[in-house]
Amino acid sequence: MNSTAEKRPAAMAFILLTLFIDILGIGIIIPVLPELIKEFAGGSTTTAGLYVGIIAAAYSLMQFLCAPILGALSDRFGRRPVILAALFGLGVDFLVQGFAPNITWLFAGRLLAGILGASFTTANAYIADVSTPETRARNYGLVGVMFGLGFICGPALGGMLGGIHLRMPFFVSAGLALINWLYGYFVLPESLPPEHRSSFTLAKANPLGTLKRLQGYPLVAGLALSFVCMSLAQRGLENVWVLYTGFRYEWNEQTNGLMLGLVGLTAALVQGLLVRPVIKRFGERGTVTIGLAVSALAFVGYGLASQGWMIPCIIIFGSLGGVSGPAIQSIVAGSVDPSEQGKVQGALTSLMSLTNIAAPLFFTAGLFSYFTSDQAVMELPGAPFLVGAALLVVSLIIARRVFRAFPSGGDES
Repeated sequence: MNSTAEKRPAAMAFILLTLFIDILGIGIIIPVLPELIKEFAGGSTTTAGLYVGIIAAAYSLMQFLCAPILGALSDRFGRRPVILAALFGLGVDFLVQGFAPNITWLFAGRLLAGILGASFTTANAYIADVSTPETRARNYGLVGVMFGLGFICGPALGGMLGGIHLRMPFFVSAGLALINWLYGYFVLPESLPPEHRSSFTLAKANPLGTLKRLQGYPLVAGLALSFVCMSLAQRGLENVWVLYTGFRYEWNEQTNGLMLGLVGLTAALVQGLLVRPVIKRFGERGTVTIGLAVSALAFVGYGLASQGWMIPCIIIFGSLGGVSGPAIQSIVAGSVDPSEQGKVQGALTSLMSLTNIAAPLFFTAGLFSYFTSDQAVMELPGAPFLVGAALLVVSLIIARRVFRAFPSGGDES
């Protein structure tokens, strides 16, 4: 038996591959899931919007509830069994979704996908186990690279496969997950020794408990409200995008896949190349202001664009708004005691999960379905984006007020 240190390279490579395949599997079905739901809804965009919103909210709810449960289970039984069980379950679940004969089966499949997709928490814990202080930052940076690559490749591949057959992306995702499970079964070592394991308690599995940590940091709590408004707008865009572009511009799966791939590519370029120089030039607080203002303008553009060719131009411009998220995270990191970093970051993650639940219900099942229905006072499919722009303006106002209330937070770099 090799030592843990000797297994670390193979273990780290597997975890990164696992995260990439998980994100790729999610990205692959983004262009086709709304179209499959629309097919079950008899071709009605309005009805499909309602179902898409409910299913997406249920998926996020399962992730929100189950992430701390799977994390606590991995603390009790080890990372390996939880990760492998989730991978195998995802493979089977993608097959269930691919063969789903009706909306009920698809809904059940998305619920299970939400439960098993919460294994990201365990994967992050595994990385912490196998990293040293010298490699930890690099390893988590590689995690960000995997997320970016997954969201660039996934939608583009999903659009291409969906053009061949609407259900093919589900089967490809199933194959990737099961191959990764098989590889992990023979390669992945356990990272958590028995002497470091802890008991499973309901308190550790409480997804709302971490939110109390924000009370001790007024600056962070204020920015958290701004963060929620920003995240709610972004999640709304993601959930309504495919239905909106199909309804307004008659885009098919291939076109949506390419456009979503462009979103991922521009986001990765901004995150990798622009964040540091922009923060150096304008400071963290100035970067937050600029990013939120750009995002608000981009959302207005999405909502009012009358021709499909305008969208890629808006995507490129709107990607510049991506500098605000890292700037907020940097301000938070500079305002929190090192011993509290994990708990506070966990609280922000929980808040983002809550927006993942609310956004599809409000933007897709609510606004989009209403403003594309016969009951609407006027047809306005871009309403979700216009409301998202308003939320981003609110986010900007809150952030500026928080900055004025705490002028010397020590967060400028």
